[in-house]
Amino acid sequence: MDKVTAAITAVGKYVPDYILTNKELETMVETNDDWITSRTGIKERRILKEEEGKGTSYLAIKSAEDLIAKSNLDPSEIEMVILCTATPDMQAASTGAFVANKIGAVNAFAFDLEAACSSFLYGLSVAAGYIESGRYKKILLIGADMNSSMIDYTDRTTCIIFGDGAGAVLVEPTTDGNGLQDEIMRSDGSGREFLNVAAGGSMMPATEETVKERLHFARQDGQTVFKNAVFNMADVCEKILEKNNISNDDVDWLAAHQANKRIVEATARRMKLDSSKVMLNIAKYGNTTSATLPLLLADYEKQLKKGDTVILAAFGGGFSWGSIYFKWCYNS
Repeated sequence: MDKVTAAITAVGKYVPDYILTNKELETMVETNDDWITSRTGIKERRILKEEEGKGTSYLAIKSAEDLIAKSNLDPSEIEMVILCTATPDMQAASTGAFVANKIGAVNAFAFDLEAACSSFLYGLSVAAGYIESGRYKKILLIGADMNSSMIDYTDRTTCIIFGDGAGAVLVEPTTDGNGLQDEIMRSDGSGREFLNVAAGGSMMPATEETVKERLHFARQDGQTVFKNAVFNMADVCEKILEKNNISNDDVDWLAAHQANKRIVEATARRMKLDSSKVMLNIAKYGNTTSATLPLLLADYEKQLKKGDTVILAAFGGGFSWGSIYFKWCYNS
């Protein structure tokens, strides 16, 4: 019997219309376009500025609808929806379940998965496990974040980095040798003090005082996060190549989390990859957290060929990180 692996068979995306440029940020905090670009590679980011009440679910629904329209998928055939996000619509109620309902995935069960910027990578691992078990055959995996909901636009260490967006992929079984080949996943909980939103969770519920002290916004120790991201993301990428006896010549694409252009470039150097093999869209979107990897796959879909070797990698708060060795499954 041929081995069953998990294949990505369709992709979709959505980014809001509003573009927050570096020039506009110059009017909000003490910064400038040259400083932001040289340190992050970001020129602009998309922000959801629709009427009040729209959140991450709106982004996720739009990306799913794009995938459904492009692939002529019947939503009733979807058996599971995994929503990867660090910014759910609300506490307690599942955002994924709401998304599944709105897109017509009436026969699917749905849940949220949260591992900060590593959420989509972890979600792909989870989806692959379900597919390989033979229990499910159509899983919709979405990475979506409305980061603007937790960003303090008076804090230049965070407001220059993050944007809003969503990407979706359909995961199905294949026996042609493509799909997910291997993975290395890691986490280190001692890192959570360096990147977090302190208030709003069970340890520090919302109060008048937490709001006054602006504790519901994301804060980070940028230098510590940068150093850990550079080392750990590059390390797992190098290790997954060694583990599978893959040379840098065998790699067609590196799809790395778009947190900072310098981090992506450092990972590519560690893997000895030519820059032409490195997927980049951070200049257009900034760091969209759970959405960066599916947005990369959507933006590069037409360049991907069946059988291409793709190395996916991410690093996120918590700390959480990992790498997946994947073979692309179709020509667009």
